[in-house]
Formats: sequence, C-alpha cells, structure tokens
Amino acid sequence: MKMATRLLTTLLACMTIGTAAIHADNLLEKPQAEVSETPTETPTHRLTIGGYGEAVASRMFYSNNYKRYTNAELYKGDKGFGQFDLPHVVLYLGYDFGKGWSLGTEIEFEHGGTESAVEIEEEETGEYESEVERGGEVALEQFWLQKSFSHAVNLRMGHMVVPVGGTNNAHMPTEFFTVYRPEGENTIMPCTWHETGVSLWGNVGKWRYEAMFIAGLDADRFGNKGWIHDGAGSPYEFKMATSYAGALRIDNRSIKGLRLSVSGYLGNSANNTLNATGKYNGLHGTVAIGAVDFLYNDHNIVARGNFDYGHLSNSLEITTANMSTRADSPFPKTNIGEAAIALGIEAGYDIFSQVARLHADGQRLYLFGRYDYYDSMYKTVKNMTDEKMWQRQKVTAGVNYYPIPQIVIKGEYSYRILSSQYNNEPTVSLGICYSGLFHI
Repeated sequence: MKMATRLLTTLLACMTIGTAAIHADNLLEKPQAEVSETPTETPTHRLTIGGYGEAVASRMFYSNNYKRYTNAELYKGDKGFGQFDLPHVVLYLGYDFGKGWSLGTEIEFEHGGTESAVEIEEEETGEYESEVERGGEVALEQFWLQKSFSHAVNLRMGHMVVPVGGTNNAHMPTEFFTVYRPEGENTIMPCTWHETGVSLWGNVGKWRYEAMFIAGLDADRFGNKGWIHDGAGSPYEFKMATSYAGALRIDNRSIKGLRLSVSGYLGNSANNTLNATGKYNGLHGTVAIGAVDFLYNDHNIVARGNFDYGHLSNSLEITTANMSTRADSPFPKTNIGEAAIALGIEAGYDIFSQVARLHADGQRLYLFGRYDYYDSMYKTVKNMTDEKMWQRQKVTAGVNYYPIPQIVIKGEYSYRILSSQYNNEPTVSLGICYSGLFHI
C-alpha cells in the first residue's frame, strides 16, 4: 500500500492545476495525416461520418436476485438467466472548417437508448398515462471545437473524453478482446468518461501528450459497488463546477509495436453538488487517480494491460452526509471506499497468421485470455465496514474473428470469482461489433 501511494504521489506531482487527460486512440481524434501542417492548409477531407456499436447475447449461470450477496446461500442453486443487450451504439459527425479549425460531435445510445410516450388509456376513463417502453441512456459524449496550430500543439474546447486509464483511452469494441469493456476500469471509474473543459494535446516525435482542465466529480453519486464511477454524471440539466480538476496522459511509442502510457487525475468533489453548504462544510473529497497501461501489437500477438489506483479523502464524512440525504434523492446512500484498485491483462494470438490465404485476405482470428482483479472498496477507513463482495476477480477466455478490420465477432466464457462466502458467477457471451470512420 505504501509503495502504491508513493507511485501515485509521484505521478500526480507531475500534474498542474490546469492539466487534463491524453487521448491517444480516440475515435474523434483526426488521423495524423489529416492534421494540417499550417493553419491555412486546405484539409484533405472536410466531413467525417462514423461511429461504433455492439450487440451482445449473454447467458449467466447464477442468480440475478438482488439479495444474492446479502443471502448468498439461498440462491446457490438458481438456474441463472439470459439477456440481449446493445451496450453502446455511437454516431459521430466531424467537420474540418479549414485554417486549423475543426468540429467533433458524438452521441451515444447505451443499452438501446430510451423509449417513452404519453398515451390516453381508453380502459381507464381517458386518463393520460406515461409509459416507459425501453430502458437505457442517451448521452452527448463529445462536442468540441478545436484549433490546430501544428502536430505538436492543438487546443480543444468543449465536451471531451477524459482518457485516464487504458479503457477510456481506447474504448471502441475493436480495441479490446472481451465482449463487454474490461470490467475493472469500467467498474471503478466513469467509462466512457466525458467532461466539459479545455484540452491541450499534441504529438512530438514518439511522444504524445494531452492535458485537460475540467469540472470536478460529484461526491453525491459515489457508492460502494462502483466507487466514483457515477460521479461524472449529473441528475440535473447542468453539471456543477464549483470545484475543478485536472487530468494528464502521456504516451510513448519508442519501441516498435509497443505503446507505454501513464495517466492521472486530481480534483475535489465534495462541493460539486446542489445544496453543498452545511452538508460538506470543510470537506474537499479529493479524488486522486494514477494509472499505467500498455499495448503491444506485433508478431501476430496483441497484448494489453492496465493498473489503476485511486484515493478519496473524507470518504467517511461523505458517506455519512450521503446517507442522511432525503429518501427520494437519486443517490446511492452507501459506504464509499477510501481507495479503489483495478488490474487487468489480456493477450491474444492470431492463428490465421499461419494460414497464408486467410492472412493475405486480411482476416484475423485471435484466441485470447484475460485476467482482472478489482476492488471498489480496496481500502476503507477505520469505522467503516469493508464489504467483501466488491473484491472481485475475473478470468476470461475466448475468440475474436475479424473478417475485415472494422468488424469483429466475439465469443467468450468468463468466470467471476468472489470471496468465499458468495457464489461465483460464470457467463457465456457472444457479440458482434463494428467501428469505422468515413471521410467525405
């Protein structure tokens, strides 16, 4: 723990109050070849249309009863359940105005979006009735304007992805092997994490940097299962920005086929909510995250890994304040860990590389394995219960078939391992995914 704390402190010392995260592989970032050498150069392509999406079928061989952790023994023999899902369907529109100015927008439909309507019920004396036909979320994930001065200096302003950690940096379904996004980072941090602010980024030789100045997280939305995961959202029509934050990402590609990256986040959260006066008096709720990740892609092998460690100050005081919130408020009202951790590594080998005809045709078939360890209550303060069900491991094995680079068909078997007093959670999943950009 002391070593992890020292590493986190060293990383965050490199950050300044106005820095923000690097996003090396962002779908919305224009390919390097399209960044004008001078602000007056005519762009090769003005309009870019694209997106990505996933459709998934899963069978879970464990109970989905909401009491399966509090009374685990009662649900040990349950037969399980199945589900279909559309985890993410994203539409992107970008435009290059010329003279270094460009626009990026991205709208995301999670789990099928939402469908609701108001109807007059003929069987209920003509009453108006509101019905929800489909759950899910719709979010404006990105909306920014950018001024590019050179490859090394680009200023982006608006709503952007915060690429802290490996998954936020590379979150398209063609950029990870598992059917769903890697579970550790996707649990303890917002994913995909997007905020409004200012970003400065660029490429210098084998290095890429990005620094962002953004609004802080909302401590009202922290919880036991996901730590700060929901803190980037807002239940209101605006995002509170009483406290601010910075993030930083640096990537290096000096070694052929290898990207090494470090990223971090630092910001206060206790006052970034309505009615903070009195509730959070004297509290900062500082969130500090340090992360390292890598990607290796060479010799028909793809390997990825990440390690993330996060710390929250005043976790007990924030927990106490949140539990006293009105019963009708849309907040978790649970214990919040002082620290969270996520470790993940995956590797796959393209067996079609050994079949000359398929390799020449550009088809790929990866056999892969993955291991995750994550705990959203990795460390708790002295007077708080450490809820062991949130200490999780997951082992996954499967295949990824790429008929063309933009499309992947996935299949996997995963086994989530919990503490001994709970039931482990095996799952079989199939998915079909795409990602692509079209320049006009």
